[in-house]
Order: sequence, then C-alpha cells, then structure tokens
Amino acid sequence: MNSSDNNLANYTTEDKLNALIEQLDAYITHFHGGSVELVSFDGKHLKIHLGGACLGCPLSPATVHGWVAGTVKQFFPEIESIESVD
Repeated sequence: MNSSDNNLANYTTEDKLNALIEQLDAYITHFHGGSVELVSFDGKHLKIHLGGACLGCPLSPATVHGWVAGTVKQFFPEIESIESVD
C-alpha cells in the first residue's frame, strides 16, 4: 500500500462519489453546457440532478443511465440504483 492509498482511506464513500460527480459535472459543463450534481446518497441509492442544457434534452436519459451511471458503477459497483430527480 502506498501513501496515496492511505490518503484515500481518509475519505468516505460519499466524499469519493461526490468527487467523481464533480469530475463528470466539469466534463458535461465544458463540452455540453449542462450540469450534474449529487442530490442524495444513502449508501445504495444515488440521486442526481441534471441542469443547464441537459434540462429538457431528449438525450438526458441516455446521459443518466448510460454515461453517468456507467461511470459511477465502474468505481462504485455496490450502488444499486442511480436516478435523476428534478
């Protein structure tokens, strides 16, 4: 175990998840003019909110279920559901 692994151990799952959502938000904001934010996380269920250009976009379900959920599940396979809320 290296020192960066020790540093990661100091963060909660929610802290790490929030950092990932912030990275996704930066990408979506920069390339698509939209946004994504973490609304709530109870350990198994994640709720996010899409904003900006993502509001009303016909591709927003694909963004949530394909791209955001796919990325989150890669790093947090224990999360059972990911949904977008208004």
